[in-house]
Amino acid sequence: MKNTVVLVGAPVQTGAKIQGCLMGPDALRTAGLQTSLESLGYHVLDRGNVVPSSYPDRVHSNSVVHHLNETISWTETLYDVALNEMRQGHLPVFLGGDHSMAAGTVSGIAQAAAEAGEEQFVLWLDAHPDFHNLSTTTSGNLHGTPAAYFCGLPGFEGYFPDLKTTIKPENICMMGLRSVDNAERTALQKVEIETYDMRRIDENGVVKPVTEFLERVKKAKGRLHVSFDVDFLDPDIAPAVGTTVPGGATFREAHLIMEMLCDSQLVTSVDLVELNPFLDVRGRTATLMSDLVCSLFGKQVLDHPNRA
Repeated sequence: MKNTVVLVGAPVQTGAKIQGCLMGPDALRTAGLQTSLESLGYHVLDRGNVVPSSYPDRVHSNSVVHHLNETISWTETLYDVALNEMRQGHLPVFLGGDHSMAAGTVSGIAQAAAEAGEEQFVLWLDAHPDFHNLSTTTSGNLHGTPAAYFCGLPGFEGYFPDLKTTIKPENICMMGLRSVDNAERTALQKVEIETYDMRRIDENGVVKPVTEFLERVKKAKGRLHVSFDVDFLDPDIAPAVGTTVPGGATFREAHLIMEMLCDSQLVTSVDLVELNPFLDVRGRTATLMSDLVCSLFGKQVLDHPNRA
């Protein structure tokens, strides 16, 4: 991994209905993320929180869609930030914010990879595939659309920015799925995204799918973006999320994935999304997410002190 890690706050909450994700970046900072990464030997730059400068004025025919203009503006802003950080050779960690932010972060890093002549891969750790388009969403929550957008699926034309570079579906691995709408299921069946719902993880564990995916990235000499949604984790250990779905990843499964990613030395960018401190218990989820990021960057479980 690169030695310069850049923290970028993306206090996005327009993609969800439950308010509170705008506090996510500062909760991760309060949990000591920067200090912990510096103790592991990384040079860490905190860019603070980015803010969109202006909003378009567009209305979609799907009347349930809300905060469309704000989400478009966030997408444009985060695309530019992600592209710029990758061009500078940094490893950006985007502190969210709801998952709609990935429409901007992932499309930006995809463009940077294309400019460098390299393949971009995405490990999507989430209870949801977020594979709706603007017409198929029944909730109107645009945090359910970013993966479809950065894959270049139809349904965003005339609203979201046209993408020069998209992520190839076959370069995506989604793990932890356990809440998939019918429209998303239909769309996923038409593409070559590798999907691992919790049943497949229960049957095979996390080692096999993660190992196989990392081998594909390594063989292609590709870049790897990790988009980590809090609801990938079981709500018993990570309650601070507005979209809780029982039966998520355990503490050890999550740490094992992070440790395997660290060992691979393939990760070039990270999203941390859907942390809602308003729903947390004494900072429990923010602390866990910070610990998991540190595992991704080289902290060993044996380094953890005993806790009462």
